[in-house]
Amino acid sequence: MKVRKAVIPAAGYGTRFLPATKSQPKEMLPIIDKPTIQFIVEEAVAAGIEEILIITNHQKASIENHFDRSFELEYFLQKNNKTEELKIIQRISSLANIHSVRQKEQKGLGHAILCAKTFVGNEPFAVLLGDDVVVSKVPAIKQLCDQYEQTKSSIVGVQQVELQNVSKYGIVSPIHELSDQFRLTEINSMIEKPAIEQAPSRLAVLGRYVLDPHIFSLLENQTPGSGGEIQLTDAIKRLMPKRKVFAYQFEGRRYDVGNKLGYLEATVDFALNRDDLKEDFFQLLKEKVYRND
Repeated sequence: MKVRKAVIPAAGYGTRFLPATKSQPKEMLPIIDKPTIQFIVEEAVAAGIEEILIITNHQKASIENHFDRSFELEYFLQKNNKTEELKIIQRISSLANIHSVRQKEQKGLGHAILCAKTFVGNEPFAVLLGDDVVVSKVPAIKQLCDQYEQTKSSIVGVQQVELQNVSKYGIVSPIHELSDQFRLTEINSMIEKPAIEQAPSRLAVLGRYVLDPHIFSLLENQTPGSGGEIQLTDAIKRLMPKRKVFAYQFEGRRYDVGNKLGYLEATVDFALNRDDLKEDFFQLLKEKVYRND
């Protein structure tokens, strides 16, 4: 079955970016001039996703507004002959069929995904977390969708992380070693944010999943795990004895924009890849480095 639906959890408080996130969602923080969540939505659209559900909370109406029409702004741009800006704004509202539902309590990622049960129904669905922006020739989530169509099983997207960083992620236990030639393996366990000595590998789940809808029956009775929250990782682990779960080492340059340094790195790299900015920005960087030498 083709993966048609995607869920984007965006109900967290974004405490790592306070005070900037006191009154605006972290997902709306821009990489230059585009909110980070728009990169995630565009990745899903490029993968052929037809319906997208964003999980929000009562403080995040600006996310919903961003993907809606803004007739007053469109009129202003049209009246002032700002044709290119008008095209950009109109394109945002026509990216895909975008819906939203509010997570009334912050009980963890697993609980956020459970809020999508009615939207998903009895279909496989993609999950894209907003903290990971991936630049790749083939959209990262499409790579997973393609694998799902072959395996008919849940897939988690992974990449290698440094050993000292395993405690920041969900870590999988692969049945086979992965390489550039062999990127898919069944997994027999997952651990959420393990200590270094408990990590079964360095393969971290990096914000991309394609899941069987059976996961909802497990999330409904999932007990709190790491951090006292309902963890998606724990539910996936309970899924494994019932149905196969695979890890796919997706291709692409990943930016951890939920981390301040990762966010800055993404901003620099994206600026250096834009024709309208790269020359002036590169010159600015050289001047800054020279002055601090």
